[in-house]
Parts: sequence; structure tokens; C-alpha cells
Amino acid sequence: MDLVCIGKIINTHGIKGEVKIDSYSDFDEKRYQKGNTVYILYQGEYMPVKVASFRMHKGFSLVSFAGLSNINDVECYKECEVWYERSKREPLAEGEYYRSELIGLSVCTEDGTVIGTVKDVEETLGAQNNLRIERSDRSSFLIPYVKHFIASVDTEKGILIIRNTEGLL
Repeated sequence: MDLVCIGKIINTHGIKGEVKIDSYSDFDEKRYQKGNTVYILYQGEYMPVKVASFRMHKGFSLVSFAGLSNINDVECYKECEVWYERSKREPLAEGEYYRSELIGLSVCTEDGTVIGTVKDVEETLGAQNNLRIERSDRSSFLIPYVKHFIASVDTEKGILIIRNTEGLL
């Protein structure tokens, strides 16, 4: 089974078994629909759990799971990642990519100079996402993920080409 990480349980919420999830997904309403199965990575094992309820609260997903109905049942899952079956992800529009598709791409300039590798996609509050690029010497820098700086993305070839705009590198 091919899974993708969609968030991290950062705390419990209340005493009825809800968990507070820091989401890495734009599709929480669909991923956490009642009856859907997600997987909690607990002590190195992917534990399947069925969603019992979902709601948003102060920018976080609050989720409860079938059979885990009080705080004592979910306390042990704090800091655990939540995973979802890759095959069940929503298709994206042309030119849109999942975070996991961008991480690991080789980053080159338009003239073919290799700059580094995408190590992370960092979200900002209300602005565009930034790509954390790691160079071969392990130093890193950020590139705004906007068309002005990104010339093309080819996930099949594993390459992201950036425009070498003055001051960017």
C-alpha cells in the first residue's frame, strides 16, 4: 500500500477522543469524511482508523476515530503522523502538484546549472508557499513558489527549473 503523509497529530481536544491535526493537505473535508480510513503512524506501524467525525477549529482539523471515544484512547497518538492512500488522492489541475511530488526534485537554472534539491515546501501565512532548496554543501535557501521564479516542473524527469532572477540565488 502506497501512503502519503497528510498531517501530524499535535494534541488532543476535549475529553471525547478528538485530536488536533496540523494538516499538510488542502482537502481535509474529503480526506476526513466520516467512514474514510486514514492511517496513524504509531511506533513504526501504520494503524488503520476509521474517521468518526471532522470539523475545523481555529485553523486546525479536529478529528475523532471510531472506537476511540475518550482522551485516554488518543493521548498516545500525540506527535504521530496521519497518512492516506496515495491512490485515493484528488486529481489536481494542470500545473498543480502535491507537496510530495515536489520534494526530491532536482533544481536547475534555465541554462542547466544544477542548484540543489527541493527538501521541503514551506507554507506562509496567506502568501505563496516557499520551496526550501538544499545545495550539495547542505546549505539551504528559499525560493517563492510563484511563476515569476519557477520556469517549469517535470515530475516524471524529476526536475524543477528556476529562472535565475537577479538577487534570487
